[in-house]
Parts: sequence; structure tokens; C-alpha cells
Amino acid sequence: MSIGLLALLDDVATIAKVAAASLDDVASQAAKAGVKAAGVVIDDTAVTPRYVVGFAAKRELPIVYRIAMGSLRNKLLILLPAALILSYFLPWAITPLLMIGGAYLCYEGVEKIFEAIVPHQAHAHEAELESAALAPKSLEDEKVAGAIKTDFILSAEIMAITLAAVPYSTIWTQALVLAVVGIGITVVVYGVVALIVKADDAGVTLASNEKASVIGTASRALGRTLVLGMPGFLAFLSIAGTAAMIWVGGGIIVHGLEHYGLTAIGHAIHDAGAWAAHALPVIGAFTEWIVTAALSGLVGLVIGAAAIPLAGYAIAPVWKQVKAFLRRRGRVA
Repeated sequence: MSIGLLALLDDVATIAKVAAASLDDVASQAAKAGVKAAGVVIDDTAVTPRYVVGFAAKRELPIVYRIAMGSLRNKLLILLPAALILSYFLPWAITPLLMIGGAYLCYEGVEKIFEAIVPHQAHAHEAELESAALAPKSLEDEKVAGAIKTDFILSAEIMAITLAAVPYSTIWTQALVLAVVGIGITVVVYGVVALIVKADDAGVTLASNEKASVIGTASRALGRTLVLGMPGFLAFLSIAGTAAMIWVGGGIIVHGLEHYGLTAIGHAIHDAGAWAAHALPVIGAFTEWIVTAALSGLVGLVIGAAAIPLAGYAIAPVWKQVKAFLRRRGRVA
């Protein structure tokens, strides 16, 4: 009896060691994958705050929460199983799907520029697209839906990078790594976004500190700096977020073309970045990144500019016809 119990305890200890080693392996692989996806994570953090700007202060955190929950659903309920299924059964479909998502990011970013330059034409374009929508929504719902759609593309890129970082692991390890990275990145991104959008409120609180001490004086100074500086910082983030959508989308398109053997654009961008880094070796890595992002953004601008008339004159009319057909069949309210 005692020998059997000892054997059982030994088996349990062995299983526990294997489980601990597996968890440690998952944590290690998740950390490595998260580092590789860091560039997209930064872009995601820059993009999101512009969807929250303009709402009442009491709605800012609820909107960030709604977007974060949508992001988690994107990653865990849609992208995680889709990534595993596609990688095992339809690996050839991953690249074209990512390229379609990249084109959507380019379209969204260029549409924002279009709206800033020629607002009347941009509003007419948006009205044409809105007439093809399934149902009207409140401004908040539209903003949240737009943020979640953009997050979906960026999350797809993050999950693809993560999966590529663990190509030879078991499906269960891959699933755990994807889940850990997805949850961790969502917490970090939307935690930072929440801090950004509430920084001005924190500034007001700090500025109202009436203590006549060094700490009180420093608190008031920091508060006034936050209150005065946040509008400009949020405006900068809005511009940076739009730029990030365009250069990330352009980068996805370029990498997709390279996957299909069309390497000329990718090589030109890489060579230009390498030349810039060599010309300014003191800040070589930063210079290379700037040049690469700028040229990827140029590709994104071209793609996005081409997508605007395509969406307005081809996709929206076709979808309106589909919607009308479905309505006649009683499938759309």
C-alpha cells in the first residue's frame, strides 16, 4: 500500500515537473514572440487614443474598456483559432488575408488624410459608405466599432508574428503562447491608452493641490504641465496613429509581395534604410527605421489612395445590392 502511494506521488511529481517545464517554455516563447511583435504593439497604442478623443470625460474609460474587450474577443475567439486552423490546413491563405487587412489599414489611414484635406468630398464619400451599412449606430458605437475593426487587423499581424516565432511547437503550446501574448499585449496597450486619455484629468487633480510645501508646488506644476500639454500630445498621437496605420499597412503589403517573389519594392526599401543607417552611424538603427517606415508609408499611401475610389464606386454599390437582396429575403432588418 505504501509502495503504491509512493509510486503515485512520484508520478504526480514527475507530471508536475513536466507541466512546470512546459509552462516555463510557454512563458519563454511568449516573451520572445511579444518582443518580435513590439513594433505593431507600439502602432496599436498610437492608433487607439484617436477613437476616444472628443467624448465626455466620464465616457472615456468605458469606451477604452469596450474597445479592450473587443480586442480580446478578436484575439482569443477569432484570431487564435483561425491562426491555428489556417497554419495547419490552409497556410497559403495567411499571407493574402494579411495583405487584405493591410490594404484596409492603408484605406483607413488615407481616408483620414482625405478628410483633413478635402472635408466636403470626404463627407460625401462617408455618406455613400454609410448608406451601405446594415444599421445606424450612435457616434460612440461607430467609434468603438471602428477601433475594434482597426484593432482586428493589427491583432492579426501580432498573432501572425507570434505564430511565426513558435513554428515547431505543438499545437497546444502554440495556442497557449498565442493566448498569453494576446492577453498580455491587450492589457499593456489598453492600460497605456487609459493612462493617456485620463492624464488631463489627473493633471486637474494635481493642479488643485493646495499644500504649501515642496511636494505641493511640484504637484501643481506637474498638473498644469499635463493639462496644458495633453491636448497637443493627443493631437500628435492622432497624427502618429494615422501614420502608423498607413506604414504598417504598407509594410504588410510589401512583405506579402516578397512572399510571392515580388521583391523589388522590399529590396529597395531595405537598401534605402541600410544606406541611411550607414550615412548616419551614430543613430543608424533609428535612421534605418525612419526611412523604412517612411517608404512603407509611401506604399501605403498609394494603396490607400487607390482603395478610396474602389470602396466608393465598386464595393459600396455591390454591397448595397447584396443588402437589398438579403432584405427582400427577410434576412436583414
